Amino acid sequence: MTEPGILKEEGNTLFKAGDVQGALCCYTKALKLSSNQSESAILHRNRSACYLKLEDYTKAEADASKALDADPGDVKARFRRAQSLQKLGRLNEAFMDAQRCAQLEPTNKAFQELLRQLGAQIQEKLSSTDARVQQMFSLLLDPLAQSNLVVLSREEAGAEQIFRNDGVRLIQRLLGSKQEELVLSALRTLVGLCTGHQSRTMAIVNELGMEQLCEVMGSGASSVSLAACHLLQVMFEALTEGMKREIRGKEELRSMLRQLVEMMPASSVSGPGRDSAINLLVKQVPRKSQKNPDNSLTLWVIDQGLKKILEVAGTVPEVSEGPPLTDNSHMSCSVLLSKLYDDLKCDAERENFNKLCEEYIQLHFGRPGLESKLRAIQTVAVLLQGPSDVGNRTLEISGMMDAVISLCASEDVCHQQVAVEALIHAAGKAKRASFITANGVALLKDLYKKSENDRIRVRALVGLCKLGSAGGTDFSMKQFAEGSTLKLAKQCRKWLCNESLPPASRRWAIEGLAYLTFDADVKEDLAEDRNALQAMFQLAKSEDKTVLFAVASTLVNCTNSYDVEKPDPQMVELAKYAKQHVPEAHPKDAPSFVEKRLMKLLEAGVVSALVCMVKQESPALTETCREVFLALVERQEDRGTVVAQGGGKALLPLVSESTDKGKTKAAQALAKITITSNPEIAFPGERLYEVVRPLVSLLTLDCSLLQNFEALMALTNLAGISERLRQKIIKEKAVPKVEGYMFEEHDLVRAAATECMCNLVLSAEVQKLYVATGNDRLKLLVLYSGEEDERLRKAAAGTLAMLTAEQPELCARIPGTTSHWMEILQALLLSDSVELRHRGVVVTLNMMQANKSLAETLMESEVLEILSVLAKATEQSPVSRTAQDCLDKAMEYGIIKKPEGEGREP
Repeated sequence: MTEPGILKEEGNTLFKAGDVQGALCCYTKALKLSSNQSESAILHRNRSACYLKLEDYTKAEADASKALDADPGDVKARFRRAQSLQKLGRLNEAFMDAQRCAQLEPTNKAFQELLRQLGAQIQEKLSSTDARVQQMFSLLLDPLAQSNLVVLSREEAGAEQIFRNDGVRLIQRLLGSKQEELVLSALRTLVGLCTGHQSRTMAIVNELGMEQLCEVMGSGASSVSLAACHLLQVMFEALTEGMKREIRGKEELRSMLRQLVEMMPASSVSGPGRDSAINLLVKQVPRKSQKNPDNSLTLWVIDQGLKKILEVAGTVPEVSEGPPLTDNSHMSCSVLLSKLYDDLKCDAERENFNKLCEEYIQLHFGRPGLESKLRAIQTVAVLLQGPSDVGNRTLEISGMMDAVISLCASEDVCHQQVAVEALIHAAGKAKRASFITANGVALLKDLYKKSENDRIRVRALVGLCKLGSAGGTDFSMKQFAEGSTLKLAKQCRKWLCNESLPPASRRWAIEGLAYLTFDADVKEDLAEDRNALQAMFQLAKSEDKTVLFAVASTLVNCTNSYDVEKPDPQMVELAKYAKQHVPEAHPKDAPSFVEKRLMKLLEAGVVSALVCMVKQESPALTETCREVFLALVERQEDRGTVVAQGGGKALLPLVSESTDKGKTKAAQALAKITITSNPEIAFPGERLYEVVRPLVSLLTLDCSLLQNFEALMALTNLAGISERLRQKIIKEKAVPKVEGYMFEEHDLVRAAATECMCNLVLSAEVQKLYVATGNDRLKLLVLYSGEEDERLRKAAAGTLAMLTAEQPELCARIPGTTSHWMEILQALLLSDSVELRHRGVVVTLNMMQANKSLAETLMESEVLEILSVLAKATEQSPVSRTAQDCLDKAMEYGIIKKPEGEGREP
């Protein structure tokens, strides 16, 4: 018999004798020696029996499982695992093992008894769980308990405990309670459970069902609707993030999208709930990056839900029956339709989108009765605000424009309103604007002058404004007679300042200004009207996205912060020669006029309005705000005002989520502020460290040299504040980028990079790069110290001075960098600049202190004479004192002797 076999028999004998601990030792020794799988399985089974006797149920279950891995038919091992699981409270698993044992040996009474016990325990647990859930439900009527549950769910351990202890069932009951506070607590708890956890999210989606969650989101209370929207967004993110790592979650994702699409035309869904559903589709369906080839979600939504979205777009609440809407619903539909259309990859997909839209509109436009035609026109208006190419195609449907024009003359106010709004949006294209100018201006003027309804008058006014601005910023393209646009703008400002008017009418007045401010004369008048500016900024604090877009567009126009491509002068001359139209800039769009407008906007409080606007979760809006912020910080004198009004704090979130172009603009604005303001005041506390990453992002070839230069200047300021900030800069991998810009041909960029390195070498980690052999970093600094550019010389010599002070071993390597090192050092000592002379004497002192032979080399040259002259300066200064220290060191080495009768002044 083998040694493991002997130990096993010995263990069996001890176990029967009641020496369980002795038997355990024998089985453990035997397992260490055994190499036979079946023998090891028996030993694990026997040791499991020992652990059961010793009440170590976790180890008993583990050993029984190992025995079953080797032999799944081992009924004794399965029975012991069932016993262990029973004691561990894992009753369902224990029941399955006991059931299997009973199937293998139906007559075994021990197995039957265990099954009976487990069945009773499971039933008891179910009863006690229901009681516990009921108790927790009662407890959660206490606001403090609700708050505690939400806090607990935000920690991973707490979230897991809630999930494992029937928390989802409890939350399901809370969701059905109809009490707003309870529902909010339940939703916030679910957010904690789902955040970043795909498997829990999948389980919750399957257990609660999307129908119930969407029903909660579609409820009347706006706070509940927003909370449910946030929960669904978290669920989407958890599922999509999880799908990057594994295939699971796709069905749940489709289920969520299907339910959101079904919410579109449902009359039981509230207006805010529907807006939330639309916003979720906007955020989750289109691809985040065009580099991702998979736009299957977009195609699925278009196929399954485009016509349902158009149902919402075409609803005219005052005329036709349809789903409840808010003031933002049509605009939200426009954004969603635009996002879906932009996410299409090829002409075939776009053609299908166009076809579906045209079919829907033609279906309603061709029906008898005015109600259907109004629905068709309203749908066209929404499309014109979103995917305008699709909207313009639908306008070409036979009779559509004629119907719009004729409905403008209707006696019914609602009909007029729909038609005028469609006319306004149709005027976006210059070709169609000319048609409307010829056929509809007289009608709009009549509506504005004669209509007794303010809603119609203000819309007619905006229609005229849009037609008047059809030439854009082109000074030579005027749609109306001279002075007409100024009169329209004056009327818009009058409406804007009239607080007795409803917000919707004032919103349209801002829209009118958004169009008219393409004209520089209008910009100047608006900048002079402080009351109008403050009224506009006050409305910017609302949550109406239509108002916010109009305000943002007006500000972009007034600050000239839109992107303008400068035409090639040769192409301009060629166009003139060919008698083609060449756009002309307005004289009042010159930089001097823009600067004055910026000052007036700042005085009126534009920054506080922007701070409110950036809080809205709208990519297009925040993109516009970035452009305005960048324009506001262009002048150094204005940056302090921007910081004082909260601009620095508002800019930080703008660098995180945006297009690459938008992030660059926000980062450049941060750089400008960091250069001229004290960063510790502009970005107090931990915000200071958030500035580093966006600044480093500007150090790429994709950015302009100006952006590179400003980023380097800003990083220089930050690197000079503290070691922690320097470590943050190093961690963001900025050092190699800064070194790269030290070779830039442009003098200012090269000098700025060297200045940045001058502050970075205060960190020991950067010093090690210069101490390491096999590179020319030190040589570059020595050579730059001899360049003609004084700014570059100061930066390089300063870096050299700090490095030689902190790392004396570098001093001995300076002579080996270039044969002209002595001339460069002497040039520093003889410089007219006090700062350069100071850097020169510090480097000299460091070299002399580091090495006697270096000191001898220096004293044998003209350096001795130069130092003597510097030390004898009539006025004591850092330069003269350091020069004297050099001479004292030479005397200490015995290289020179102290002249008799001379002593150093105290």
